[in-house]
Amino acid sequence: MQIQGAEDALVSWNGDALAIGLTEESLELSAELAHFDSKISGDLSTLLKEEEFDGKAKSVLVTRISGQSPIRKLIVVGLGKAEELQLTHFRNAAAKVARLVKKEKVKSLGIYFPSLLALSEKEKNYQAIAESVLLALHQDNRFKSDPEEKDISLETVELIGLEGNSPVIEQATIVAEGVIFARELVAAPANVITPQAMADIAQNIANQHGLSLQILEQADCKALGMGAYLGVGQASDLPPKFIHLTYQPQGNPRRKLAIIGKSVTFDSGGLNLKGSGSGIETMKMDMAGGAATLAAAQTIARLKPDNEVHFICAATENMISGSALHPGDIINASNGKTIEINNTDAEGRLTLADALVFAEKLEVDAIIDLATLTGACIVALGDSIAGLWTADETLSTEIKTAADAAGEKFWQMPMENKYFDGLKSPIADMKNTGPRAGGSITAALFLNEFVEKTPWAHLDIAGPVWNDKEDGMNNAGATGFPVRTLVNWVLS
Repeated sequence: MQIQGAEDALVSWNGDALAIGLTEESLELSAELAHFDSKISGDLSTLLKEEEFDGKAKSVLVTRISGQSPIRKLIVVGLGKAEELQLTHFRNAAAKVARLVKKEKVKSLGIYFPSLLALSEKEKNYQAIAESVLLALHQDNRFKSDPEEKDISLETVELIGLEGNSPVIEQATIVAEGVIFARELVAAPANVITPQAMADIAQNIANQHGLSLQILEQADCKALGMGAYLGVGQASDLPPKFIHLTYQPQGNPRRKLAIIGKSVTFDSGGLNLKGSGSGIETMKMDMAGGAATLAAAQTIARLKPDNEVHFICAATENMISGSALHPGDIINASNGKTIEINNTDAEGRLTLADALVFAEKLEVDAIIDLATLTGACIVALGDSIAGLWTADETLSTEIKTAADAAGEKFWQMPMENKYFDGLKSPIADMKNTGPRAGGSITAALFLNEFVEKTPWAHLDIAGPVWNDKEDGMNNAGATGFPVRTLVNWVLS
């Protein structure tokens, strides 16, 4: 399927189906829409009148066009109130249209949102629409012997009002492919995405896009004192793989950045085993931070910004066996901190601890870690919003700006230092979990112990990495969150 700009006037556009986005205030047709309406024998105005269309967000109408017009189907999608229009409205409307025509025998689709044309940064808006179309059309049938969904018949999507050779289409395609890459990594089962598989994927990215790659094996990690990371995987039959990909721009980099993704390819809970009803069958998703990190590496390598970026995935499994980490054990992290294990199911922070120490030694300007870290964050913010923790307001602003442009939601949470009292251990420097109350905050405070001076932010993405049902631009299943935020941050 090809997506492209179309500089033709609306009245001269030809194709199988045309989607028009209208706000609640634009139901009185503009001169251009009235001219188009006359071309199609008044079908647009008749549809709006007969169906009492109100233009509210998520509303949609479809009709066949009568007469001699080459356009067979007309789709009208509501954008909501004009004064409240945000990029998200255009994204969601474009996704709704894409899903609608996916089920129809439509080969060519035109999308015309007149409200978009009056906005500043028009091309960025078109890029967002193109991304949404591509993401809404994605279907993952890799593991089905007889896929239920038929092949998509849609061949071309034209964004009316955008220059045909606009570079935003290529950028939208690269970003959408990165999100889809992350989706498919997260959706794959744990017998497919193992620590070794993640290392192999990193190698492929390095080979295809000219990144440098360092894989630290178990012995290498032991030599570096990574007792926290290695402790998590010591019960697994699969050896851990500490992955370090580096993107180097041409010339001197403007900034040096690090992105660390939690990469626990399956989390059984360890000896604090997840029981029935705990969601253990979904724990293939516990490497979603690593998936987004690898997808961001691929995307950044293709977009070629002027920042140096280090992508780190401490990949391992959290399993059970006679060699498993015990509750009550004390382990040593690579910065010398000792940790009393009071819950083996709080393993992600242990892998991130050594990864943060490693990243800071690279002397980068800022570090972001992202992890499906706590159920407490989902309790606090629900399934659609990720938590953001940082003591650096400049970095906080950068992440929020990047997320807003991506249409991905974050909410800054407090670094309430007095809550660290709940992590104090009588026999070690700290425990790996604190009280139940404020669990996502104490998790962030735990991680803070492994960063000395570099600006750092922790993103708890446990909720938004998976959709139980179709929502906005995301289909049911893995969402690829927050690849676009990471990419925007690096490009900023």
